[in-house]
Amino acid sequence: MASTRVDYDSMDWTSAVPFYGPAAVQAGRELVQLKILSDRRAEGGGIAWLVKFDPPSGKLIKIVATALSDEHVFNLQGGRATKSGQPAHGSGGYSLNPKGQPHSAMIATETTALVIYTGEPDEVHSMELVEIAPAH
Repeated sequence: MASTRVDYDSMDWTSAVPFYGPAAVQAGRELVQLKILSDRRAEGGGIAWLVKFDPPSGKLIKIVATALSDEHVFNLQGGRATKSGQPAHGSGGYSLNPKGQPHSAMIATETTALVIYTGEPDEVHSMELVEIAPAH
């Protein structure tokens, strides 16, 4: 098989609805967008994408999912947050959700990550906008 090369800077962001469900768009606004870098699932491989989360001011995106294959997440900009919107993990962070692992994420600021699945992407159980809780 030949190598795959893409110029992700020239790619357009596309809707994440096929993977994250209809909650990826709220009031006509794309909250989650993707640049699919490679998709080798038809050949028994995985899928890799850049994902951009863009929650509205004062809200955070809360995602609950189960990994259907090993999921490698490299935060490039922004990162996960606490319920009060404070950074929990910033840029440069890495996480691995092994196959079968239930997990969640809360994102309060614009965040971009490289996500690599070794097979099928996560099963997203829920994605919702949540008011940022006051810090105690």
